[in-house]
Amino acid sequence: MSSADARTVVLVVDDSPDTLAMLTAAIEPTGAVVLVAPDGESALASVQRVAPDLILLDAVMPGLDGFETCRRLKRMSALADVPIIFMTGLKETDRIVEGLEAGGVDYVTKPIVLDELFARIRVHIGNARRSRSARAALDTTGRYLFAASVSGRLLWSTPQASRLLALASPEGGGGEPVLPEAIARWLETRQEGRPDQNAMMLKLEAAGRTLSIAFVGRADRDEVLLRVTEESVAEQISVFREKLGVTSRESEVLLWIARGKSNRDIGDILGMSPRTVNKHLEQIYVKLGVENRAAAAAIAVRHMS
Repeated sequence: MSSADARTVVLVVDDSPDTLAMLTAAIEPTGAVVLVAPDGESALASVQRVAPDLILLDAVMPGLDGFETCRRLKRMSALADVPIIFMTGLKETDRIVEGLEAGGVDYVTKPIVLDELFARIRVHIGNARRSRSARAALDTTGRYLFAASVSGRLLWSTPQASRLLALASPEGGGGEPVLPEAIARWLETRQEGRPDQNAMMLKLEAAGRTLSIAFVGRADRDEVLLRVTEESVAEQISVFREKLGVTSRESEVLLWIARGKSNRDIGDILGMSPRTVNKHLEQIYVKLGVENRAAAAAIAVRHMS
């Protein structure tokens, strides 16, 4: 690290006073601020007061060990981009997979080689800052995006998305929004390949308002990118008519296709027979230049407001 890291805050968590003292003495001359915690509980309390830029975490500690501490830290959306580097003894490296699965990004072995440690700190802080910059760009442009794990855990969300998600979910510890159960179940159906997995959009009623959750893509193997919007059917039909060249009735059918409804369901909702729904679908396929409802749904989701 260098003096350019003057505003960098590093949290060191270790039950060994000698390790805490050694790392504090080594890191502070770089201009970084060093916070220390002798155990996992103290670390969890510390981040409630000050969010660090990086955490050095002892893997094996009495009481709350480093792995469980890491899992709890990563449940806090404010720490989503904060890299956690595990510190482990040579005899404990076989457990490092557990640390990475818990949310760690890297590890160093004890006795710690400072030059190696500083190089890893520079790399991970740089990556985290670039990630935050990209997130900030999404925030300032008004994007209603959030990410969740396939197991149903909220990983991060832009402020706009957080406000809408808060309508449909109770607050977690510290006032953090959590992923609504309906969205978690929907993600589970997609992951397990159940029959309703092809629904490109989830409709969610919350606090007297209708929210639409759309699948955008995968950021990695365990991170799903999603978009949440407050739905206005009239506005959406207008968008489809203008941008896709479909009629008002075809727009209504297309909207419900994007929500994963069957022809029979759409017929019941719109007051028409499944056969009439199918005729509208045939016209939609021609106008959109696609061959099936999944492709039509994908186009509809891309044009959702």
